[in-house]
Amino acid sequence: MRIPVRALLTLLMLATAIGGWWLLSRPRPIAVRVQGVERGLVEEVVANTRAGTVKACRRARLAPGTGGQIETLAVHEGDRVEAGQLLLELWNQDLQARVTLAEREAEAAEARSLAACLKADQAEREAARQVKLEARNMTSEEALDRAITAAQAGRADCEAARASALVSKARIGVAQAELERTRLTAPFAGVVAEVSGELNEYVTPSPPGIPTPPAVDLIDDACFYISAPIDEVDAAKVRLGLDARVTLDAFGDQVLAGTLRRIAPYVLDQEKQARTVEVEVVIAEPPADRALLAGYSADVEIIIDRHQDVLRIPTAAIRAGETASVLLLADGVLAERAIKTGLGNWEQTEVVSGLGVGEQVVLSLGREGVAPGAAAVADDD
Repeated sequence: MRIPVRALLTLLMLATAIGGWWLLSRPRPIAVRVQGVERGLVEEVVANTRAGTVKACRRARLAPGTGGQIETLAVHEGDRVEAGQLLLELWNQDLQARVTLAEREAEAAEARSLAACLKADQAEREAARQVKLEARNMTSEEALDRAITAAQAGRADCEAARASALVSKARIGVAQAELERTRLTAPFAGVVAEVSGELNEYVTPSPPGIPTPPAVDLIDDACFYISAPIDEVDAAKVRLGLDARVTLDAFGDQVLAGTLRRIAPYVLDQEKQARTVEVEVVIAEPPADRALLAGYSADVEIIIDRHQDVLRIPTAAIRAGETASVLLLADGVLAERAIKTGLGNWEQTEVVSGLGVGEQVVLSLGREGVAPGAAAVADDD
């Protein structure tokens, strides 16, 4: 039986239409980003919750011990000074005169002491002669008594004069101490960061509870450290001597090695802020081509533990749930697999079991809510 050509063409067109409809109606594969399981380094780290700060190991905001008018301003901002160098001096001619007066009074007291002691020596010699005469019955008992008493009184006057001379010398120290309160010297070598005041201006020390600008802000730029807050939850993990990595906004992507040198012995509790613990990291080798400046913002990563040459996957690939799991892309189909994890951070997580090298784990889905078993293709973008 021969099939008419027209009927055959009609059947062929119908089959073609059905096949095209079936192809067009099939669900399109989901584009996913994947990454292969690999071996490498995984670290457990603790990072600061807010930006840390570069601080100088020694920084002194100096002010004179007394108020007065600036007579000598020996430094300017940016000057480098040595320890003990004069920075600023107030008008102190009255105190200098007082020191001179104390020195002259001390000289006078020393002279009076010498005179009193000479008289005491003479009285003692006279008493000794009276004792010899009394042994020969050549003097009266009354004369002997007067000589001995005069010798003893002279010696007492000598000791009193010496004590008075010591008091006068001590007054010199008091006057000099008062004079030193008008002089501001560098407690250590460094660079002058700021000077608040000009010649003939009046400066005063800061009263309790009322902060005022320091007369001279001195920074020791030979040593710096990083002060940063970490969350109180992480405080129990850190310990002194741990390695750390430091990055500064001013240095771009450059990473500096450091060591944890201090953990605050208390939790900082400030209103409307998360409770934190302050830590300090000292930089092992400061950069030679760039200068550290106090006040730079810095981020710190403290390395709690590290595992070398272990299986690892991106942390973003782990699915939240009662047990850790990942989505795998195998033969164009998504499959869920439970895994056991070890160390981890926000970038990489160690895989103890459940995966092998080279398997493709899904980082992100092109569409939310896709269940395992769906068709998928790797997104090359």
